[in-house]
Amino acid sequence: MFSFLRSLKLLSDPARVRLLLLLQREELSVAELQEIVSKGQSQVSTHLAQLKQAGLVSDRRTGKNIFYSFHPPEALPELLRKAAEEIPETADDQASLALVLNKRQDKMRSYFDELAGRFGKEYVPGRSWEGLAEALLAVMPPMSIADLGAGEGTFSQLLARRANRVIAVDNSEKMVQFGSDLARKHGLTNLEYRLGDMECAPIANAEMDLAFFSQSLHHSPHPERAISEACRILKPGGRIAILDLQRHQFEEAREMYADVWLGFTELELRSYLEAAGFSVTRFSVVHRDAEAPHFETILAVAEKV
Repeated sequence: MFSFLRSLKLLSDPARVRLLLLLQREELSVAELQEIVSKGQSQVSTHLAQLKQAGLVSDRRTGKNIFYSFHPPEALPELLRKAAEEIPETADDQASLALVLNKRQDKMRSYFDELAGRFGKEYVPGRSWEGLAEALLAVMPPMSIADLGAGEGTFSQLLARRANRVIAVDNSEKMVQFGSDLARKHGLTNLEYRLGDMECAPIANAEMDLAFFSQSLHHSPHPERAISEACRILKPGGRIAILDLQRHQFEEAREMYADVWLGFTELELRSYLEAAGFSVTRFSVVHRDAEAPHFETILAVAEKV
C-alpha cells in the first residue's frame, strides 16, 4: 500500500531517485539499470524491491528477465523533477539510458542483418503463404501501402504487383539494400525501400491507404507505438492489417528469432488498435503450424476512425 511518508524516506537516497527517474522514461531490466547507474546487481535489486513494496514501481516478467516500470502516485513526478535538479548524475544517467536502448535495437538489427539475402528461404514462425493469401483477400485492391518492418521485402514485392505504390520500411541497412536491389531487378518502379523504424516511420502524415505489419509487430519494443504510428501515416478511413503470432509459450523464440514478444492475444491487439484510433473490423486465426510448437498466425484488420 502506498505511503507518502515512506516514499519521502525512500526518496532521501539519491540512488533510488536515479532509478525512478530512469523508469519514468522507460521500462528497464535489472541488468540495464546496473549498466546505466554502475551499481552492483544486489544493490539495484534491493532498491527496486523497496520501491516496489512502497508502490512506486511495478514489475513484469518476460522469459528470464524481469522488467521494472514507474508506477507513481499523483504527487511524485513533481517531487522527482525537483530532486533531479540536486543530483548531478542524472544527466549522465539519461545519456546512458539512450545508449542502453540503442543496444536493444542493435541486438535485433544484427540478427536481421545476418539474415539479409536468405530470409525468405528460412523458416520463420507464422510466415505462411496461407496466411498471406488470406490477408491479401481481406485488404486489397490497388492502393498506397506501407509495409512496416518489411525485412527484405518479399511481401512488399508481392503487394507491388497489385498496388499503386508500396513503401517498405525496415531498420536494417542490409535488408533495405537487398530489397531495393531486388525491386530494381524485377522492374518494380512503384516499390520504394526506406531505412527507418516502425515506431517512427519515415512517411508523411495521412499519406497511405493501408499499413501492413507482416510478422513484424512482435519485434517492436513498444507495439502500441508502432500501431499509433501506422494510424498517423494513414488517410482518414485508411486500414491497418496485422499478421502476427497468437500468444504462445515457446520461450526459445526470443533467442532463435530475436522476438521481443511471444505473440499477442486478441485482447491486447484490440486494445492497442482502439487506443490508437482504429475500429476493428476483423480478427481471426488464419494458419496453424502442423509441427510443434504449433504457432498460430492471427490476422487483425481495422479502419482508422
